Formats: sequence, structure tokens, C-alpha cells
Amino acid sequence: MKLNATVEAVTARIRERSRPARGAYLQRLGAASARAPSADRMGCANVAHAFAAMPANDKLKVVAERVPNIGIVTAYNDMLSAHAPLQYYPDLIKAEVRKFGATAQVAGGVPAMCDGVTQGTPGMELSLFSRDVIAMATAVALSHDMFAGALMLGVCDKIVPGLLIGALHFGHLPTVFVPAGPMTSGLSNSEKGKVRERAAQGRVGRAELLQAESNAYHAAGTCTFYGTANSNQMLLEAMGLHVPGTAFINPGDDLRAELTREAARTVLGVIKSRRYAPIGQIVDERCIVNAMVALLATGGSTNHLIHWVAVARAAGIQINWDDFAALSGAVPTLTHVYPNGTADVNQFQAAGGPGFVIRELLDAGLMHEDVLTVRPGGLREYTRVPEWHPASARKATDVVPMTLAEEVNDLLPVPPQEEGPDGLLWHDAGASKDTSIVRPAAQPFSPHGGLQLLQGNLGRSVIKVSAIPDDRHVIEAPARVFDSQEALHAAFKAGELDRDVICVVRWQGPQANGMPELHKLTPPLAVLQGKGFRVALVTDGRMSGASGKVPAAIHVSPEAAAGGPLAKVRDGDLIRLDAEAGTLQVEVPAAVWTAREIVTMPEALRMANTLDMGRELFTAMRRHALTAEEGACTWL
Repeated sequence: MKLNATVEAVTARIRERSRPARGAYLQRLGAASARAPSADRMGCANVAHAFAAMPANDKLKVVAERVPNIGIVTAYNDMLSAHAPLQYYPDLIKAEVRKFGATAQVAGGVPAMCDGVTQGTPGMELSLFSRDVIAMATAVALSHDMFAGALMLGVCDKIVPGLLIGALHFGHLPTVFVPAGPMTSGLSNSEKGKVRERAAQGRVGRAELLQAESNAYHAAGTCTFYGTANSNQMLLEAMGLHVPGTAFINPGDDLRAELTREAARTVLGVIKSRRYAPIGQIVDERCIVNAMVALLATGGSTNHLIHWVAVARAAGIQINWDDFAALSGAVPTLTHVYPNGTADVNQFQAAGGPGFVIRELLDAGLMHEDVLTVRPGGLREYTRVPEWHPASARKATDVVPMTLAEEVNDLLPVPPQEEGPDGLLWHDAGASKDTSIVRPAAQPFSPHGGLQLLQGNLGRSVIKVSAIPDDRHVIEAPARVFDSQEALHAAFKAGELDRDVICVVRWQGPQANGMPELHKLTPPLAVLQGKGFRVALVTDGRMSGASGKVPAAIHVSPEAAAGGPLAKVRDGDLIRLDAEAGTLQVEVPAAVWTAREIVTMPEALRMANTLDMGRELFTAMRRHALTAEEGACTWL
């Protein structure tokens, strides 16, 4: 299939825009790749320290036999339900690579916070910047420089982007990402949302609300809505950085463990094969565009209009919201998964999942097929779904250990429709099993993507249109200005917002307070919308990846704390949010608007944003953060 003209044009302009930075990046990557193996390059004391705690046989293999040593970077903690299963992965990986004569070490752990725990609390103000902390922690882990490849263990919101940014700064290493999968389905996301709205109205108490939340979030695994964490997994599939079909297999499933072993086999295969592909070469302009297309086609998290800008920068690639907007005009919406529909990610997987979506996009010419991936079959492998056949599996004791001097094809996955190592089998995703959840590119839910760029005299922002009713794509109403989300909640409880209103919540950008998600604003605004009022949110903060049916112009840039236009808005100003025309405008005479004073962030609020809960430790990050459209990066 010929590549879509818009996809081709956007890729070309990204390539041209990025040429100097990408060239410098590849030069650094090449220099790092050309070095001698670490056991030869480093001093004896360095090597002895690195392997002091290794079993004797592993030491011998690394030093004498020069076998690959794989670095494991793990985001394990059991505060995150999605990461709790990662506890057992390092031992499983070590056992698997030993079968092939290789070794593995846990190079380091990275912090991983749960946004679900910190939503609406001061801790949420550390959330966005935790991404860059994770990237730095990944760099610390890999800076031991004793590794021939790496496995990244992580799933959730800021964790995968942070791991990916860190890995790209060690772009000379073959790297595979290893997730843990979503929890099984509990109370549906739509039912949970209804209870939240009733709680916001005071119609149910804390006990009933807590029971509903506990029924929704009930086990190990990722939350089942299509938020940032699950969008991460879709994008990694589209970038070819997973074992194909790994994203949405539940923890505890036999297939889940075997896919983790397959990740270990895959990174060894990349190291030793003629198609040697370190992560810095895989993640090129085409790969980044493929991720953007997958995000748009699935109505994924708005957070990735920040995170993937930062990811691209880490590989010397410069993308912006104009690129997303151009692609959104050409990429159809192929999925309806909550909050864009009622299905959860388990139902999405059962209906066809990432394999179906990637196949449809490839066949429609909307993704680059001529890309490197961690697999020998390229991106077409990611159109297939894995299965586990225990009856045909070999026991671990029956596996004859191999040396990496043997034919490398013994390490690589076998062709589709044939049995792979230990009973793995891949097959084509086939037709949609439920067209209310996933549809072919020829019959999409919408001819356009799920995200829209807005711009006007209030700045540049983005809106997630895929979940918003069609009659809510244009909202015009008087502004009510708030300096915090708590102030909006207070006004709602006092009945002050029972009217058509656009709520402006400012001082929520990266430089102001670290750009927290404002997901706690969804229930009260949804209640107002349910009463028939025309309401919307305009903010320089973020919404959760689960942001849904209430129109929200988010990531407004430049932010108010940097002198952006939100610092000029006054109560009663008429604001027009038009997702169809792509505009965000305050309807104030130009002369009046130009002359209006830019207010500054209240000193009491500024001080409050820097005190307690560790926020004071992030002062330098707030000070140096780039804009949301530049990825809110703190390391450039």
C-alpha cells in the first residue's frame, strides 16, 4: 500500500527539522557502539565490582567467554497494581538468558508513582517531573556500562516515557520493553463514573464511593480504562519495542510469563543477529510518526502530546503539535475504548486489540512499514496475536543450553503460524470481533483522529474530541476564573456554577506547580453538563488520560506563570472553544485585550506550591521546565 500523502509529508518535515540534532545523536550512538566490550574496556577493579555478587558460573561466562550481559531496569513496586507483578520478572529473565549462555543483572530500579493515588493531592505536583527523574534513574542504572543490551520493566503513566527517554540516551544498546498487562475487568468504567458523579452531588457517601472504586481497581495489573498507561502500551507496540501482542495480556496468565521469557530471547536475538538494531536506530522519524498515528487512531491519552515530544527529543527528533494536528486530519478513529466508549482494554484485546489496529493502519498506508523493530519480521509481526499452547511446551529441564556461538537463528522467533519456543504461537488478528469497539480503516468511527489542536488569542492547547458528544464540540460561555482546582470544587458545592460557564483554572503549568492532572474536576463538570448547561474547562494544566465527555482545552501554552494569556482572563469574559474550527478565543476587543494587565501568580499560592510533600526538592525542575508543547522537559 502506498504511504498516505499526509503521513509522508509530516515525516519529511520532521526529518528535515530534526536533521542537525538527529545527526549529532547518531554520531554519538555510533561512537558508543564502536567501543570494545566492557569487560575488556574497563579496569579490573571496575569489572570485579560489577560482577562481585554474580554466581561463579555467570562471572566466568562474562569475563572468559565474553557472553552478553543484559541490564534489567525495573520500575517494580507494589504501590502500583500494574507494577506489582514485575517483582518476579528479574529471576525469570535471568533463568531464561542462562539457557542461551548469557547473563543478566538488575542494573537499577526507578521510582514509580501511582497517579490514581495522588490525584487531587499535593503529591500529584511531582507527577509530571517524575518522568524526568525516572529517565535520570534509568541513566544512572545504565551508566555502569557493563551491558550488551537492556530490558525495561514498566507500564504506567510517566514510567514508560521516562524509561524510554533514559534508554534513548543509551541508544547504542538493543532494548526491549517488558510490561505486566491489565488487571481483569471489574466494575465497569462507566458505572464507576456514575457513582463518582453521584458522590459529587452528595447523593452517595464515602462508603459507597469507596466500594465502587475498590470494585473497579481490584487486582494486580494496569487500570482497565484507555488512559495514559494503556496508551503507553499501544504506542510501544506501534514502535516495535515490545514482543508483538504483549501489551494487554493479564498478569498471572501463562502466556504473560512466556512473553516475558520471549522478551529475554528477543533482546539476545537482536544482539547477535545480522539485523543488529539498537534502540537509537529503531526510534527514528518514521517510528515516532507511527506512534503518533497509533495514538490518534485509538483516541489515546492527551498526556502523550507532552511525553512523546520529550521522547522524540531524546532521540534527536523534533515534533510539535502542528504535526499531531496534520496527522489527525488524515488518521481515522478506529477504536471506542473508555473514555471514548464503554469497552475496557480487556474487551479491546478480545475484539482485536493492537494487532488489528496496526494491521488496518498499515494496510491503509497510514503507518511506515519499512522500519526497524526488535523483531526480525518488522512491523508486520505486530499485526499478530500470541497464543500459548502448554501441551506442546517443553519443560525447562528439557531445554538444552545453547552457547551464543551457535547459529543465531536458534535465538530468533519462528515464522507466523509455526510453533515458537516453549509453545508460543502467533496468528493474524483477523476481523474485528466487535465493531462497536474496533473497526476497519474503511469503516471508522470517525474519519479524523481523536485529538485536536486549538489556537487563538488564549494560546495553543489540545482537546480530546473522541469522547465528547458532537453537540459539545463548540462551547461559548462566560468565564469563571479559578486559581486552583480546590476553588472550583468550592464554587461547585456552593451552587455558583449552575449555568453556562467556561471554567478557567490557571497556575497549573510546568513552571507554576509541575503541571498536575486535574482529573478530580471531571465529576463536578460532568454533573453540570448532565443538568443541560454548556460547560467547558480551559487550563494550562493536564487532565488524566481518562479525561472524557466534558470539553477541556488543556496544556494551554504559554502557561499563565510564564506570562501567558490565561493571566489576562477575567470573570465574565466571553470565551469560545471551537473544536471544529480548531480555535480557542476570548471575545474581547483586540485593543482592550492588548492593553489588559497580565496578573502574576499570587505569592501565597506560589509559596504553597513549594512546601511539603517533597515539592521543594523539585524547585529547579519547575524553574527550568520547557513549555508543554516542548515536552515540559527539564533536561535541555
